[in-house]
Amino acid sequence: MDNQKHAISVRGLTKKFGSFTAVNGISFEVKNGELFGFLGPNGAGKTTTIKMLTTLLQKTVGSARIGGHDISTQQNEVRKGIGIVFQDPSLDDKLTGRENLDFHGMLYGMPRAERYRRIDQILDLIELRDKQDVLIENYSGGMKRRLEIGRGLLHEPEVLFLDEPTIGLDAQTRRKIWDYIRKLNKEHHITIMLTTHYIEEADYLCDRVAFVDHGKIVALNTPNALKDSIGGDVISLEFSGNADAMGKRLKTAQWVKGVTMHDSYMDLSVRNGEQRIPEVMAIAAKEGVKILSVNLHKPSLEDVFIHYTGKAIREEEAGSADRMRLAMRSRNR
Repeated sequence: MDNQKHAISVRGLTKKFGSFTAVNGISFEVKNGELFGFLGPNGAGKTTTIKMLTTLLQKTVGSARIGGHDISTQQNEVRKGIGIVFQDPSLDDKLTGRENLDFHGMLYGMPRAERYRRIDQILDLIELRDKQDVLIENYSGGMKRRLEIGRGLLHEPEVLFLDEPTIGLDAQTRRKIWDYIRKLNKEHHITIMLTTHYIEEADYLCDRVAFVDHGKIVALNTPNALKDSIGGDVISLEFSGNADAMGKRLKTAQWVKGVTMHDSYMDLSVRNGEQRIPEVMAIAAKEGVKILSVNLHKPSLEDVFIHYTGKAIREEEAGSADRMRLAMRSRNR
């Protein structure tokens, strides 16, 4: 990578589709060997960003360099230095695992001897050597994902892009893929940028996380630093009635760092949460707000996202019940 300090460098990157702005002036850098996460709800601009960085989509404004190469003027150099695992399945089900890798290597113009050498290495790396001659249609979801990741590494890229790498997988398989991605990054020193709408995925995997909402980066730091940024404790309340007056009063309290309301839920970022619950209850009673449940917990990345955007990340499978899911999860801790 020509001793470049940053594998990815982005400045003011913007993409517009007519009057709609999908990505709005984002700037960030990814260090060599870093596992960097783009976390946000569906439609936040994550995939559009990946498509621009991998030269699949022309930018509207701004600039970006991958391994020192400009995504607009040095597209061939960028493509040679990156691997991509797309959100949607892209394997040929009628070919075997080895045949899929071989076809990919041919597309990259890899000489036959080098191609076979790398295929053997990749099959060992992704632990699919014993399944290399099995048709893809007979692979499990996790096996297919591992092969797609291995295929992205076949030509020895400097940067691997993973777009929603575990979407559609069951929880157990998803965790196995997490461990595999972490191994690639830590043991093989591969720079990885992944997009995800799974809070736990970003928290478990990433060295740093950028929160993306409506095409903008609203926060960027390590997972622990992001959690620390909103205070020591979170008091989550479920209430009935109009809590606007209560929320305004709490915002003026010196011990409250932040107040977020969503439907019939309120999250308070506070210091010394256990000591403050009685005060919160007293304020609620004075303002005529009925409290249905109270939960105290340390901040999670979901709490951070709510703090910066005023809403929870909406997972497709959760739909409009995302906030209820968060409340139930917190209540059961």
